[in-house]
This record gives sequence, C-alpha cells and structure tokens, in this order.
Amino acid sequence: MTDDTQTGVLMSIGELARSTGLAVRTIRFYCDEGILESQRSAGGHRMFDADSATERLLLVRRLRALGLGLDSITDVLHEERSITEAIAAESARLDIEFRSLAWRRASLRAIETVAPAQRAGRLALLAAAQDGGAVHDCLVRFWRRVLAPIPRRDIDIFVGWNVPEPPADPSADEVVAYAELAELVAEPGLSQAVRQQLWRNRPELIRDCRGLYVDVDYALRDVVQLVADGVRPHRGGELDRFVNAHAIARGERDSPRFREQLLFDATDTDDRIHRYWALTGQFLGPRVTVGRAHNWLYAALAHSTDLADDQQRGNEQSH
Repeated sequence: MTDDTQTGVLMSIGELARSTGLAVRTIRFYCDEGILESQRSAGGHRMFDADSATERLLLVRRLRALGLGLDSITDVLHEERSITEAIAAESARLDIEFRSLAWRRASLRAIETVAPAQRAGRLALLAAAQDGGAVHDCLVRFWRRVLAPIPRRDIDIFVGWNVPEPPADPSADEVVAYAELAELVAEPGLSQAVRQQLWRNRPELIRDCRGLYVDVDYALRDVVQLVADGVRPHRGGELDRFVNAHAIARGERDSPRFREQLLFDATDTDDRIHRYWALTGQFLGPRVTVGRAHNWLYAALAHSTDLADDQQRGNEQSH
C-alpha cells in the first residue's frame, strides 16, 4: 500500500512511541503478536496510521493497566469479545485469586498461632487442604457416594442445604475447621457409617431408594422445625412418619420389632459423624442440618423402644 492510497497520516514507530508513551520494542512486540497493524515504507521501515494505531495502543495500554492479559485484549481488538465481557472475566478471575490468597493467609495464621507441640499436626492438616474449593468438591463427592443411587438433582438439593461453601475470607479457625471436614470424609469407614445412619439396617431390602429418600425428607422437614424450636425428642407423628417410610420401603409394617431393627447396628452415636455435623454447623449458623434432624429422630426412636420395653415388662409383672 502506498502513501497515495492512504486516507490517514502515517507515522514512524518512533513517532508512535513518543505519542503513546510506549517503548519501541513494545510496539514491535504488539505488531508481531498481531495486535497492531503496520505497513512498510519504501525504505523497509514500519509505518502506522496515526489515528487508528494511536487509538488502538492507548486502548491496549489501558486494558493492560487493569490487568487484562494479551489473549483477552486480542479478543477485544478482533471484536470476538466486548470490553464489558473481558472485564467481567478478569473480575471473576480475580475473585478466585483473592479467595485463594485469603485461604493461604488464614492457613499461615492458623499455623503461627497454634502451640509448638501441635504445629506439626496442624501443618499436615492444612497442607492436605490447600484450597477451599477443592475441599468443597471433596465433600460433594463424599455425599454423592453416600446417597447413591439417588438421582443427581436430589443430591444437588441435599448438598446445597447441608454442605457449606468455603468462606470467601476465612479466619484461622474457619480454615482449620473446613480442612478437618476434608480429613473426616477421607477416613476409612465413615462413608459406610453415614450410609448406615441414613438408610438404617438391611438396606438391601429397600425396594425404592428414591421413594424412601423422598418420604424420609418429608419427615425430616417437620423435625427440622422441632430442632430449631428446641423441642426434645419424643414419640409422635414425626417419628411415626420416619419409621413408616422405612417400613413401606422394605415391605413391612411399623411395629416394636421393626423399630428395634432400625436401631440394630445403628451408627448414630459415631463420634466422627457428630464431629462432622458440629464442624458443618460452624459454617451454616442456625440452619438445622439433616445431621441434627437425624440425631433427633434417633433419640426419639430409641426412647420409643425403651418405653415399649418398659410397658411390656409392666404387663408381664401385672400378670
């Protein structure tokens, strides 16, 4: 292209550098990367359209000042992405980076503040849980294993209510608690213990796992409110619905014998399960988790069988 065919004023690379405040080598780099177009003079020197090149380089400089990478800037210049979209993507990237830095800062503080005798153990705990998002994924995988073969949409609802998201700006205590959750779900046998708590005894006899899950969920909803109100475990409609759901799923009827079967090999008192829900509660606040609701039902179920035994002994003595 010759000067005669140009509609704008041409300038040399040195002039463009002076007008934009960029180094000549930077402009050359942008040309090599396809960010800036140039043409050659008769003497073989790079020449640029003064208006368009200046405008483009100023835009590149401003976007770079905001931290955008060259790939994003190239997409903007080639109109493959709007400035708004590029900035939104960079903002999302920074959110992730800030969360990662906040997690690392809290982890360092958690190690600094612990007693020297406990430092090695805490260091091992936090080194195994370097990222809050990774821990959350670990917790989600744990519950998907426990709740299988429940459909994914039901599991996602359960996870949304009962699995806490990693705090965006955790304290030292929070990062330790969250890391301990990951440590707990990695323990051998915990998955089976939680499955036993949820599905109770003889899960192989359950005819419709999702049907049982749905029926138990309805029973738990009423229990959640009782727990929130501080009502002590007792016999009543909430417990009856829970027991009846398990009985129907196994083709049986609610009876004292069946209630005793639900308590056979119960894992509700497993310290690891209680610790898991106690740690979870630190992040969910006053929300009543399914763990607390199940604890209430277990206590009510055990109480109901004790009362039945006492009543039977009383009848035997009266005769």
